[in-house]
Amino acid sequence: MQIEDNITAVLYRAGDLRLEKRPISEPKDDEVLLKICVVGICGSDLHLVNDGRIGPKIVDKPAVLGHEVSGIVWKVGNNVLNLKKGDRVAVDPGVHCFRCDPCRSGRGNLCVNAVFAGTLQSDGCLSRYFAHSADFCYRLPDHVSLEEGALVELVSVAIHACKQGRVGHGSVVLVQGAGPVGLMSLLVSKALGASKVLVTDYIQARLDKAKEIGADFIVQVHPRDSADVVKQKVISALVGDPTTSIDCVGSELTITVAVRATASGGVAVIVGFHGLPAVNIPITEAVIREIDIRGNHHYNNYDYHEALEMVATGTIDVKPLITHHYKIDEVQKAFNTATTREDNAIKFGLG
Repeated sequence: MQIEDNITAVLYRAGDLRLEKRPISEPKDDEVLLKICVVGICGSDLHLVNDGRIGPKIVDKPAVLGHEVSGIVWKVGNNVLNLKKGDRVAVDPGVHCFRCDPCRSGRGNLCVNAVFAGTLQSDGCLSRYFAHSADFCYRLPDHVSLEEGALVELVSVAIHACKQGRVGHGSVVLVQGAGPVGLMSLLVSKALGASKVLVTDYIQARLDKAKEIGADFIVQVHPRDSADVVKQKVISALVGDPTTSIDCVGSELTITVAVRATASGGVAVIVGFHGLPAVNIPITEAVIREIDIRGNHHYNNYDYHEALEMVATGTIDVKPLITHHYKIDEVQKAFNTATTREDNAIKFGLG
């Protein structure tokens, strides 16, 4: 197979995404050079492209996005023993140090020395070639497609959210937001034994998709609904309170709903965020009713192993979420479609 030009999508500022030819990196001793096959568009990518920022992270220099990735090993570093040229792999974009206190206590997602590809800290994978730590590349079974492999990262996020929310057999789960993370949280919740999962969203087409892939209840909410109105819709549909709320939106409204709708003693997991430095939430109610409010930062290493296992065994089926495919030179069109959500867009494969 002949090597191609390393076409790369580079973000200079909000709305300024350019295609450039970049040099192909030589893998370090513990790295592999990957021929990138599929890159998913994440909600964080959309914020960075459209707004030039997400939370405290601001695009202040040219950056390469892309962290939901699968590819083929093109070249291996001198010390790499676990992979060989031609292996198909899913890529965990977050490289941990394994030495700091969080890493040593099993919380590598909180590593103080972590380098996470595609988050402005380090260039991502929206290119034809990308060098990455071999320890964070996972060989795909033959029956798992590269498109499915690129979604393992997203499955990992949902697994971590469900673990943070103590989701298990008999759990009643509220998922706010029927975008990719919300739909994946639905799939993982059901796989972990939740007895009821209710999904809310503004967009009926997304709710229809949630119902198609296993939601027990769907509730359409409206932009002008108050938190109390949304809470009553949820409780009426479930005929009770959810034991876990997974907020995949992260607005002041949805965080408030997560606290107020969750059963006393339950857990509200905040996965999505709008990037505001602070929001008002009903903390007094959370204290009095002992609602655990938990964050969700990426995922741990074992979450990624578990995600790949879930996909490989068919425990969850991610294929219905992949709705669009684009070549890398169509990257601007892909981001436009993801932003406008035309054609009921959910998840994209770029490659």
